Amino acid sequence: MNKQQLAAKIWESANQMRSKIEANEYKDYILGFIFYKYLSDQLVQFVSKEGMTPDDIKLLTEADKDTVKFVQDNLGYFIAYDNLFSTWIDPKYPFDESNVRDALSAFSRLISPTYKKLFEGIFTTLETGLSKLGESAGKRTKAISDLLQLIKSIPMNANQGYDVLGYIYEYLIEKFAANAGKKAGEFYTPHEVSVLMSNIIAHELKHKNTIKIYDPTSGSGSLLINIGEAFQKYGKNKDSITYYAQELKANTYNLTRMNLIMRGIKASNIKTRNADTLEEDWPYVDDSDPQGSYDPLHVDAVVSNPPYSQSWDPSFKESDPRYSRFGLAPKTKADFAFLLHDLYHLKPDGIMTIVLPHGVLFRGGEEGEIRKQLIEQNHIDTIIGLPANIFFGTGIPTVILVLKQKRQNTDVLVIDASKHFIKEGKNNKLQISDIKRITDAVINRESIDKFSQLVSKDTIRANDFNLNIPRYVDSSEATPNWDLHATMLGGIPNSEIAELQHYWQTFPALRNKLFAAKSAAYSELAIDKQVVNVTIAQHPQVLAFIDAYNQAFNGFDTYLQTQLIENWQSVKRNQCESALSAELFNRLASNNLIDKYQAYQFLSDQWQIISVDLEMMQTEGFSATKQVDANMVIKKKNGQDIDVQDGWKGHILPFDLVQKTYLNDALQALAEKETRLAEIASLLEEILESLTEEEKEQDIIKESQDGFANTEVSKAAKNFLKEQKESKIKFVEESYEHKIIQASRLIDEEKTLKKTVKDAAIELHLTTKTTLESLTDEQVNNLLCLKWITPLCSELATMPNVIINQLTTQVQALADKYAVTYSQIANEIKTTEQELAQMIGELTGNEFDMQGLDELASLLKGE
Repeated sequence: MNKQQLAAKIWESANQMRSKIEANEYKDYILGFIFYKYLSDQLVQFVSKEGMTPDDIKLLTEADKDTVKFVQDNLGYFIAYDNLFSTWIDPKYPFDESNVRDALSAFSRLISPTYKKLFEGIFTTLETGLSKLGESAGKRTKAISDLLQLIKSIPMNANQGYDVLGYIYEYLIEKFAANAGKKAGEFYTPHEVSVLMSNIIAHELKHKNTIKIYDPTSGSGSLLINIGEAFQKYGKNKDSITYYAQELKANTYNLTRMNLIMRGIKASNIKTRNADTLEEDWPYVDDSDPQGSYDPLHVDAVVSNPPYSQSWDPSFKESDPRYSRFGLAPKTKADFAFLLHDLYHLKPDGIMTIVLPHGVLFRGGEEGEIRKQLIEQNHIDTIIGLPANIFFGTGIPTVILVLKQKRQNTDVLVIDASKHFIKEGKNNKLQISDIKRITDAVINRESIDKFSQLVSKDTIRANDFNLNIPRYVDSSEATPNWDLHATMLGGIPNSEIAELQHYWQTFPALRNKLFAAKSAAYSELAIDKQVVNVTIAQHPQVLAFIDAYNQAFNGFDTYLQTQLIENWQSVKRNQCESALSAELFNRLASNNLIDKYQAYQFLSDQWQIISVDLEMMQTEGFSATKQVDANMVIKKKNGQDIDVQDGWKGHILPFDLVQKTYLNDALQALAEKETRLAEIASLLEEILESLTEEEKEQDIIKESQDGFANTEVSKAAKNFLKEQKESKIKFVEESYEHKIIQASRLIDEEKTLKKTVKDAAIELHLTTKTTLESLTDEQVNNLLCLKWITPLCSELATMPNVIINQLTTQVQALADKYAVTYSQIANEIKTTEQELAQMIGELTGNEFDMQGLDELASLLKGE
C-alpha cells in the first residue's frame, strides 16, 4: 500500500467512526498512535545500531536502569519491549486496551529530565480520549487494534520514513481542517502558503550558517518545518536550525511537538511552550517565576498565521515593550498585536512573514495609527495579496505581510497575487509556479504590470497610509470596448492593434504583413482572413522565433540526462530543483514572449516524479530500478476490505513504459485484438438497433433489452442455417434471419477472442515482469530518460506554438470584431423588412387577418 492509499484508508476509517466520535477529535487519536509508532520505531532503530539483537530488544525493561538512562540521554525517552508498537501488533502478543494505557503512563514516567518540556503531556489527548473509541473494553480494544493495523505499514526508515510520514501527517491535518468548520484556519496553514512564506524567509537568511526561527501561534508546526526545508535548499545543515514554537490550545500544542519531532529534528533544537502568546511573552527560563526569569528571545525569522481578528485584552499593556513603540491594537481585533509581537522578537537583521485578513491594510482607528508608525519607521517591506478561498473554512481575503527590523529601502513592494491560482474543489490553490513568481518578485523587488508595484513612502503618505492593494496595483481585466468610428464605418483601430505590442516587438515585420493602413488611426486586414493562420505560421520572423527557441533548448535533454541519470548518486535532491530552474530560466532569458513561469511549472510537475524516484534509488540502490513489487488492491470480502494481490508493478519503472519500449510488438498485437473486440461490440449493437420492436420481443434478446441472449441467439442461428440448407434459399441481408446468423458468428468470435486477449494480457504482463527484472543498466537509463526527461522536453517544445496560436486567435478576433459595420447591418435590416412587407402583400385572409397584416406592413415600411 503506497502512502496515498494508506492516508486515504485512514481517512475512510475516520468517516466510519463518525457515529462514535467527531472526525476532528479522531485526528488527535490517529495522529497520536502514528506518533507513538514513530517513537517506538526510532528506539528500535537506535538500539539496533548500538548492537542489540532482536532477542536483546525483547529483554528491554524499565528495571535495566543503565540501559534506560543510556536511551534517555540519546532519545529523551524510553519504551520497554512490552510497550513497543511492534510488540502490540505481533500476532503472538495478547493485545488489550490496557496495554496502551499502561504504555502511555510509563512513557510519561520515563521521560528524560532534560527533555521534559518537549515530551511531557504529549500523549494527554490520546490517553484521556481512549474511552471515546467504544462503549466497552472489548469494543475499544477492537477499535484500537484496527487503528494499529492501519498504520503499521508506515515506514520509518531514514529519509523515506520522514517523507512518507510527513505526507500522511499533512494529508490528515488538511482533511480534518477541511471538515472542522470555520476555526480550521487557526491550526492549519495550506501547504502552498507555508512554502511561499518559507521561501521568502530562507532566501533572506541564506548567508547565515545557523538560524533561530519562531512561530508564536504554531498550530501544526508546518510553517516552521517548511522554513527548515527551504533553508536546506541553500546547502545548510538542518541541525543548524533552532525551532521555537508557542501554541495556546493544548491539543494543537501537542500537534506542534509531534510534527517537529517526527521530521527528524534533534530534540535539543526544539523549544516549545503551551501558553497565550499575547498574554505571556516568551521564552522564560523558569515557568514558576516568569517575571523574575524573563529572558527576551530574538530570532532570525518569525513566521505566523494567527487567528484572524480575535478579541484580546489590551489592558495594562501600554508599557509592554512589544507594543510601546507603536500603540495597542483594538480589543476587538488582535491582528496588529500579533504582528507587533512578531516584530519585537526579530534580531536587527531579522525578517518576518505573517498572514492576516485584508482589513489590516486599510482599517482606521488604532490600527491606522499603528500602520502609519510601521510605515514611517520603515518596517513594512512587502505586501502580498492572496487569492480568496485559499484557507480552509474561510473565504475572506488574506494578505502576507513581510516586515524587517532594519531596511535599506524606504519603499514598499505591493503584490497582487489574487488572480494567480488554480481551482481545487471548493478552494483555490497556489501552484508552484505562482509561488515562484511571487518569491522572485519579492527577491528582485520588481514592478510588473498588473502584478506588482514599488510604492514610495511619499505616495503612501499621499494615500493617508492606506495600503489597500487596488490603490497601487490594478490587476483587473481590461474592460471590453468598441470603437464607435470602426463600428459605424469599418476598419480596425490602431490602438487595439497596439495592444498586441508584446508580439510586435518580436515580430515587427509581421504586423505590416497582416495590417494595411486605412487612415491615420485605422487599419484593415491586408490579407484574406482565411489565410491569417498560414501567414503567421510561415512568416520568416515567426520561423526565426521558433528556431531561436529550439536552439536555446538544444542539448537540454543531454544536460538533464547528465545531471539526473548519469550522476544520480550525487544529486542533492533538496537543492537540485533550484539548479534546474536556474538553467531553465537562463535558456529563456532572451525570449520575451514565453512565460518562464509556465515553463517552470512543467519542470516542477516533472520534478515531483523525478525526486521520488531518486529518493528510492539513493536509499535502496540502483537495483531498485529493476525491482518488481506485488500490486496490492483493496477488495471487499464478507463485507470487509482486504488487501489482495492483483499482478505486479514496477517499483520505479512503470510496466507500460517497459512494454512500449521493449515489448511493443506484443503490445500492438494485443491492442489489435482489443480493437477487434470493440468493433464486435459495436457491430452487435448495430444489429440490435436494426431489429424491429416486434423482433426485439423474441427470446434472443435479454429481458433488459440492452443486449443479445447469447445461448438463444446460437440456437436460433443454427435453426436458420439448417432451414437455409434444407430449402436452399439464401436469406437476404436485411432479413431477421440473416441478422441473427451474423450476430451468432460475432458472439462466437467475441467469446474466443476474449479468452485470447485475456491469455495474451497475462503473458505480456509476466513477460514485462521478467524483462524489467533483467534489464541492463543501459536499458534502465534509457527508460529513466523516457520517464523523467522526455515528457518535460515535450511539454517545453509546445510553448512556441502556444504563443503563435494565441496571436492568431487575437488577430482573427480583431478582424471579426469590425468586419461588419453598423451601416451594413442597418441596410440588411432595411432590405429584409422591405422583402417581408412585399411578401405580406401577397397573403390573403379574412377581414381581421388582413387588417393585422396591413398594420405590420406599414410598420415594416416605416409608415
